[in-house]
Amino acid sequence: MDRREFLSRSLLSAAAVAPLCRSLRAAITGPIELGLNTYCLRFQRWNDAQLLDYVASLKLDAVFLQDSIDPGTNDPAHWKEVRDHAKRVGLHLETGGGSILPKKEEDFQKSVKTLEQNLERAAGMGSKVCRANLAGDHRGLPRPTNEENIELALRVLKAVRTRALDLGVKVAMEIHKDLQSWEHKQIIEGAGRDLAGTYLDTANPVYVAEDPMVAVETLGPYAVTVHLRDSVIYEHPRGACVQWVPLGEGVVDFKKIVAKVRELCPPVRLFVKPITGRPPDVIPYLEAEFWKSYPKARAGEFARFVALAKAGRPYEKHVVIEEIQGKPIPPQFQEAMKFQQREHMERSVEYAKKELGLGVRWKSTKDE
Repeated sequence: MDRREFLSRSLLSAAAVAPLCRSLRAAITGPIELGLNTYCLRFQRWNDAQLLDYVASLKLDAVFLQDSIDPGTNDPAHWKEVRDHAKRVGLHLETGGGSILPKKEEDFQKSVKTLEQNLERAAGMGSKVCRANLAGDHRGLPRPTNEENIELALRVLKAVRTRALDLGVKVAMEIHKDLQSWEHKQIIEGAGRDLAGTYLDTANPVYVAEDPMVAVETLGPYAVTVHLRDSVIYEHPRGACVQWVPLGEGVVDFKKIVAKVRELCPPVRLFVKPITGRPPDVIPYLEAEFWKSYPKARAGEFARFVALAKAGRPYEKHVVIEEIQGKPIPPQFQEAMKFQQREHMERSVEYAKKELGLGVRWKSTKDE
């Protein structure tokens, strides 16, 4: 074998091995820390300190402070208090803000400023990620096409690049009932992985007629935080119905999800996020109007969602359904919702610990 042939074969071998090496580098081999997302406890009306103490009482490893109602949420002095409190009770902390897309072009700088403030708050609390999303759902996207909304998101993200890198905080873009996963991937790659990553949520993909496993497969390598939510999905005359339920009580196979997270994701923490108490929603994929939002949807991926719907059925356990979007909850149901949120959270945490084997702290203290 001459030198030229040797080099040629070596390069071919390196090209063949490279994907395997990347996979091995991404695989999570050790225990995965477990936390909870505080948005699921909003009816408790707890301040940040109370939330941290509750999470610590469940012997969890992490907390994701989402949509905090603490009166000090915009006070830098409070950020330090939260950071110090999290350290005292032994919790890794993550946090962030909300939607980043301006409704009108004249609101662009306001959106940039809001995201910069959220980045500063995250840094002040000791979080290395800052949650963000495009809009509440696809109907809330401000531009006519998905491509235009992706372009707008990239403009906002690039406008905060310097500040984010200086703070050492990465923007965690949440999948949020807006775009499909392959479209979200364009945002992360367009912004640059040093600036942005994916807030991987396993329940929002069902609202865009997507199997949660597709989201994990597509966005797992970009994930900076992973949030576990379960859904029941079942057939409906207009397409399918979806409803969020406590972890382990829907159609999502979380043992396979966690295995895929281990395979594809960089080191991340997993957060339990059971948003319940809402009625089923119809995903009208049998109607032409629905597909105007997703004109480039992929048939093979959609078929996997249809398979979930065919295998599923309505939720049959007792549940209080009173959190209807846009309508106030009657006072007589407030206490029921308060009880249910905590009970569903603790049921979900127990499932994540015992059935999925997630978490570190509870294992080391269970015999105390």
